[in-house]
Amino acid sequence: MTARASSVLSLQAARAILGVAPGADERELRAAYREAAKRAHPDRPGGDAALFRDVLTAYRLLQDNPVQPIHFPPAVAEPARVEQATLTIDTAMAFAGGTLEMMVDARKLRLTLPAGLREDDQVRVEDVVFRVAVKTDPQALVRGDDLWLTARLDSRVLAEGGRIEVATAIGPRLVWISTKAAARGLVRLPGQGLPARGAHPQGDLFLRLEAVDGGAESAARSQLKRFAAAWAA
Repeated sequence: MTARASSVLSLQAARAILGVAPGADERELRAAYREAAKRAHPDRPGGDAALFRDVLTAYRLLQDNPVQPIHFPPAVAEPARVEQATLTIDTAMAFAGGTLEMMVDARKLRLTLPAGLREDDQVRVEDVVFRVAVKTDPQALVRGDDLWLTARLDSRVLAEGGRIEVATAIGPRLVWISTKAAARGLVRLPGQGLPARGAHPQGDLFLRLEAVDGGAESAARSQLKRFAAAWAA
């Protein structure tokens, strides 16, 4: 084999002379060069000066053109599978929160709900995201941050007004029924609606007054009845 300049010798030919693979690193190149140079050295029996020069040229060429490492993109973990489900709650649960259990794909999940849940809020338990839906009830509605409840009152209370304890879906409320509120059929209790939560402000409570016979009495009338009963005894 005759000597060739490095500009003429191709990378493929250089690898063939040294007997290395295309992906050989510096350590492998050095070891292959030493072995090939030892065999081709003209001072050794069977050596070849021309081949020795080719070995040296091939080694220098491959040193000047190192193998570029292949960079693979980092493995991207597959996102965890998240299930979607609807969680239907009543007004009392939306107002006060609480705990309940639900079956999802044959799994029993225990949910601890915060107070002040609104329609379309999300609650996540393990790998399940629940979208909140508040039951529609003519007697108890959630409108945004506000609660709208119906209070059934004795028709005489609406006529005379007074302070009265009203039973509602979220527990009893002490309400002052003015003649104006009685005529309008609506009482607003600021800050007694859904509790503040996240970006949601504290809501108001609206009581729709519904007259019934024998309903709740005013505090004054109840006190008069108790006094009359005690006097009669």
